[in-house]
Amino acid sequence: MKRIGLLTSGGDSPGMNAAIRAIVRRGSDINTEILGIRRGFNGLIDGDVVPLDNRDVGGIIERGGTILRSARATNFLTASGQENAIATVVKEKIDGLIVIGGDGSLRGARRMHEYGVATIGIPASIDNDISGTTISIGVDTALNTAVDALNKIRDTAYSHERVFVVEMMGRRSGYIALMSGLAGGAEIILIPEVKVSFDEVYALIDRGYQLGKRHSIIAVAEGFCSEGSSGRLISEFLREKTDLEIRLTILGHLQRGGSPTAFDRILASRFGAMAIELLVQGISGKMIVLTQGEITAIPLEEIDHTVTNVDLALYRLAYSIAS
Repeated sequence: MKRIGLLTSGGDSPGMNAAIRAIVRRGSDINTEILGIRRGFNGLIDGDVVPLDNRDVGGIIERGGTILRSARATNFLTASGQENAIATVVKEKIDGLIVIGGDGSLRGARRMHEYGVATIGIPASIDNDISGTTISIGVDTALNTAVDALNKIRDTAYSHERVFVVEMMGRRSGYIALMSGLAGGAEIILIPEVKVSFDEVYALIDRGYQLGKRHSIIAVAEGFCSEGSSGRLISEFLREKTDLEIRLTILGHLQRGGSPTAFDRILASRFGAMAIELLVQGISGKMIVLTQGEITAIPLEEIDHTVTNVDLALYRLAYSIAS
C-alpha cells in the first residue's frame, strides 16, 4: 500500500477536512503517498487526481466543507462510469481507496471493493442516518448550528408572540430535528419516524396557549411530510386554522457549513487515521464507526441495515417537558 486514493462524496459535512488532514499526515508518517481525488466519484471517473502532502492540508482542520470538493455522481451508477473509475485506479497505480461520505457514497465504496479495489469507508452525514455507527462526521456541528438558530428564533418568537415553524434537514431521519428540538426547547417536534396529524399539531399549540404560553417553536424535519415542503405545508395549515402569527424559517444548507466542533474534529481525525492504518494492513470492505464509545470497523454491508439512531424515549421526553 504505497499509493492511496482519497475522495469526499455526496453532501459535505463539517469535519471532512479534519479527516483529510489526518489521512494525509498519518500516511506521511508511515511512508504512504496520498492522492486526492477531486469532485468525488466524478473525479475518479474523470481522472481528476492530485498528490497531497502535509503542507497541502495545513490550516484546514478548522474549515467546513471539503478541500477536495464533492458531488453526487450519477454517472457512477452506470456500468461505463464504474469501468472508467476502475481505469483511473489502474492508471494512477492506486493500491487502496478511502471514501468519505454518506449512505450513497459508502455504497459506492462497497462497489469498488467488490471490483477488487481495496477500499475503506468513513461515514460523514449530518443526518446521522448511516447504520452501524452511533454518530457520523458532521452531526455534532450541524446540531449545534440548529440549536443556535433555535435560540435566536426564540428571541423573536417571544418578543412578537408568534409561532415559528423551523424546518431542518432530514429527508429520511428526524435526528437533527429531534436532538436540536430537545436541546433548543421546541414546543413541538415533527419527524418522519412518528406520524402526527396537522390537527394534532394545532391541538398542541392551542393547549400551550391555554396554559399561558404566548409563543411556540415547531422543529420539523424536511421529510416529515412526503408530499412537499414539510415546513410550508404546516405553516399554511396553521395560518388557515388559527389567528396566530405564523412564521416559517427553513435552515437548509446553513446546517452543512461552518467550522466543525471540537468533537467533530477529533472524531474525523480518529476515523481518518484508522482508515489508512487498516488499508496498510491489507484490510478492505470496512467502514470506520463509533460504537459503544470505541472506534472500530464493520463490514460495508452493514449500511443496508435499518437505521435506528432516533431514540423515541428522547422524543417522549421532549414533549413531557415542552409546556
